[in-house]
Amino acid sequence: MLKTKLTSINFDENKIEKEAFFKLSYGLFVLTAKDGDKDNGCIINTVTQISEAPSRIVSIAVNKNNFTHDMIMNTGEFNVSVISEKAKFDLFERFGFHSGRDTDKFAGLPEDRTSNGIRYIKENTNAVLSMKVLETVDCITHTLFIASVTEARVLSDTASATYAYYHKNIKPQPNKKVKGYVCTICGYIHEDETLPEDFICPWCKHGAEYFEPIE
Repeated sequence: MLKTKLTSINFDENKIEKEAFFKLSYGLFVLTAKDGDKDNGCIINTVTQISEAPSRIVSIAVNKNNFTHDMIMNTGEFNVSVISEKAKFDLFERFGFHSGRDTDKFAGLPEDRTSNGIRYIKENTNAVLSMKVLETVDCITHTLFIASVTEARVLSDTASATYAYYHKNIKPQPNKKVKGYVCTICGYIHEDETLPEDFICPWCKHGAEYFEPIE
């Protein structure tokens, strides 16, 4: 299991494109990891740069129920692909609606990997960043990973997909006749007049605070 405050990070400035960091603000991301022969990924909604050169540090929060979380805890490495406005909803279906424990989320996708050997999503993303974990913080339902960026590349000049853009242009609109709550992350609909406070989305594993009533 990963220990906190890992050391000996090999930082190579030649692998860092500064423009890649501008893609992180207000975006949606595909988080990917590899453990043994298994590659996996999931959708996350927050990647924060907390320091600049010469040592660029980034933090992410990952739900503990997510299989990708377990892989990062075991290996201490991960990639983040920044989703662009060209993305289709099937990208969210692939990485947000199914568990990687029994599904190959990369089936049929190109073998794109960064120098750390972890696969990333090249199509419909605008940047990829590779990280090595420095420290973990237990946040009850999530783990906060604080990591050093070891590689950062710009993939396209397309704008990042913000929450607002995702809701308006990518996510299918729910049937207005349905009563219930819709997950603002992945679009899952909970068809019930009430939503328990401890409800967890079965698709993207986010909590009840990310749901809104269907009006």
